[in-house]
Amino acid sequence: MKILHVADIFGRPGRRAFASGVKRVRASDPDCFVVANGENAAGGFGITPDIARELFGSGADVITSGNHIWDRREVYPYLESEHRLLRPDNYPDPNPGRGVWIGVMGSITGAVVNLQGRVFMKEIDCPFRRLDSLLDREDVRGADAIVVDFHAEATAEKIAFGRYADGRVATVIGTHTHVPSADARLLSGGTAYVTDVGMTGPHGGVIGIRAEGAIERFLTQTPNRFEVADEEVRFQAALVEIDVETGLSRSIEHIDWPAEPIEESVA
Repeated sequence: MKILHVADIFGRPGRRAFASGVKRVRASDPDCFVVANGENAAGGFGITPDIARELFGSGADVITSGNHIWDRREVYPYLESEHRLLRPDNYPDPNPGRGVWIGVMGSITGAVVNLQGRVFMKEIDCPFRRLDSLLDREDVRGADAIVVDFHAEATAEKIAFGRYADGRVATVIGTHTHVPSADARLLSGGTAYVTDVGMTGPHGGVIGIRAEGAIERFLTQTPNRFEVADEEVRFQAALVEIDVETGLSRSIEHIDWPAEPIEESVA
């Protein structure tokens, strides 16, 4: 079976690219299971219940996130009620929501795990030890395949985490930087790995925002209003084939497709 890990969806351009990209993948692989990182789907910062429902309607089976999941307070109650929308599991209690989804993936039982790194980010609970504790849970351990969205900044931390998880999970897909890395591969133990899968959204600005706003902040070192870019919109993802007998991966392919131009204003 195949798992499509969609890179961070950024704003309305990213949501549109996501919808068209998933449609294209499922034209040839109708049973492909879709995991999408949606933490920047609402104007580049956070996600709302309405936008989460939009992404589910566009083909997402599970939505993962990261540090920006907390940007929109209206999503907090939704995190409690919608089990398909995840936040990193290693945020300490009593934060709302959860970081693990378990359910049917095609013909198997699968688990989606969302964890966040700590280097250059919030000093939350250790993602390495949290992975160990999750793999000790009976419901997670009993899944036929376990896929992981590791939302982190530092490449060394991501690579170390991939090596640490190798052979114990089907995938470790890095998110957060919005810049794809050229290292999608199978690790020696059978885990499909990529340091960062990139961004589904506008690549013509600076990691999703209009270039002039980002440049102004670097020049002045003072706050200013960021706006979502709309140039060079791309659909980026990792397509992984999983061996249902072993729960590990057979192959990983990086997808990088141009999206249709966006003509109207973005949000």
